[in-house]
Amino acid sequence: MDWLTNPDIWIAFATLTSLEIVLGIDNIVFISIMAGRLPEESQAKARNLGLTLAMLLRIVLLFAIAWVIGLTAPLFAVLGEEFSGRDLILVGGGLFLVAKSTYEIHHKLEGEEGGAPGAKKAYPSFRNVIFQILILDLVFSLDSVITAVGMVDEIGVMIAAVIVAVTVMLIGAGPISRFVEEHPTVKMLALSFLLLIGVTLIIEGFDQHIPKGYIYFSMAFALFVELLNLRVRRRRRKPIRLRETGSIKSARVPR
Repeated sequence: MDWLTNPDIWIAFATLTSLEIVLGIDNIVFISIMAGRLPEESQAKARNLGLTLAMLLRIVLLFAIAWVIGLTAPLFAVLGEEFSGRDLILVGGGLFLVAKSTYEIHHKLEGEEGGAPGAKKAYPSFRNVIFQILILDLVFSLDSVITAVGMVDEIGVMIAAVIVAVTVMLIGAGPISRFVEEHPTVKMLALSFLLLIGVTLIIEGFDQHIPKGYIYFSMAFALFVELLNLRVRRRRRKPIRLRETGSIKSARVPR
């Protein structure tokens, strides 16, 4: 129990928790967009289940830390480029994210009005949505766990940081999801972020490292500009003026 009074442990815990929250933002965006395809009464359940699965998966990977570290060992080489288990997971997850983001962008731009008039809106199955969330949870969790291992030695601190970070994400997932769904341009921007993250994962799978600071700064700047646009558009909306009944005079129809 000496770690309770060790300030270095608490500093590492706070830093790791903050990083886990930042690394989990893209996970929240993906889960929110996928849950938004479900009926309204099932969306909160899908978000909570998706984030809970992400937390459990990260904890399992932390206990299987030797296996995770082993994923960095080269398995084979193609044209002089060595590929490890981690590289294959990153490339596969990146391709999935690029394909899914492209499909969602196409659906939002051209697929909304494609149905027949009066036709009932078709929803994907709950199980299918959760399965897709679980696939991306694996990719995001792998990145998160490798970051945790590089910062902290105590597995208890890692697990505590993951639990706190996911709890914060569970609290913020609802408001973030509603905000994204209520603003189509923000949703399109979020899909573009996921497309960017997918390309980044593929590049990292080929051992070409891109500093995360560049990615997150560009995403934060684009989001800031979009928030300014939302504020400007809100100010430009003209208020609706109701006509007073007393000012309406009955017109006489000439005989």
